[in-house]
Amino acid sequence: MSPRFLLLSDVAAELNVTDSQVYHMVRSGELPAIKIGGRGQWRVERTKLEEYIERKYDETAEWVRGNPLVD
Repeated sequence: MSPRFLLLSDVAAELNVTDSQVYHMVRSGELPAIKIGGRGQWRVERTKLEEYIERKYDETAEWVRGNPLVD
């Protein structure tokens, strides 16, 4: 069973991006996350990450439809 909440570094590894890119996505509100503990550590719920990925697939498909490849 996979954990419900992921560290930002886990999210970065999953998306193959840097930790700082994930931090920016969280701070901008693009990727929903929660701040927990006395030190305010960020966590991303696995289901929110999966929803984010699906949303990005939809956005990419829409962009491709609006920007057809022209030879």
